Amino acid sequence: MLIKALLLYCLAFGQGVAGDAVLSEISAIAPGIALPPASLQSAARLAKTPITQGDFHQQKHLKVLRKPLISTGSFTYHQSNGVIWKTLTPVVSLLLVNESKLLTGQGEQAVPAAFGKVFKAMLGGDLAALSDGFVITGTDQKTSWQLALIPKDEMLKKIISTMVLSGDTELRDLEIREAGGNVTRITFDNITHPERLSDEQEADFERLSP
Repeated sequence: MLIKALLLYCLAFGQGVAGDAVLSEISAIAPGIALPPASLQSAARLAKTPITQGDFHQQKHLKVLRKPLISTGSFTYHQSNGVIWKTLTPVVSLLLVNESKLLTGQGEQAVPAAFGKVFKAMLGGDLAALSDGFVITGTDQKTSWQLALIPKDEMLKKIISTMVLSGDTELRDLEIREAGGNVTRITFDNITHPERLSDEQEADFERLSP
């Protein structure tokens, strides 16, 4: 499985540039700057804001099943509090995660620091923060970008072999290839950047407080 993942990685990113360089290009435009369509042809850059929220559509391909498991829901990122991941179909569930804690309906558990940080970095547009925990290569096609991440953390390697992120001014797609061979593909839609959290979101994050 590691050989297959490596081949897929090389095929997808054989023409890529060094991780630091592509991260610098993707993050070149500061948040809050509105660009005309013509400018986007030469510079589609990832937004980085304190709050990001939107909807997700997830397909999980398990080796033991012929058809993927499909789920939909919403997410909220807050730069200080963490991430709310709320599944609405087929079964309602709530996952709360920050850099040290993961809370679900089954209770609370500690998480590897790298695991918590990656969620915050991806959903918050802070991709440069990923370079400490991942070997990164990618491509920047001006109106879009794509990155491949291989974990450095030994514990995270036991869970994830490779992650592929792609987007424009927002993260649009995330593919997670697990060490055991399962693949999860997530698309993000209806993304907004509100100035403040709702009362419900505040209450959810309060559950992650010490």
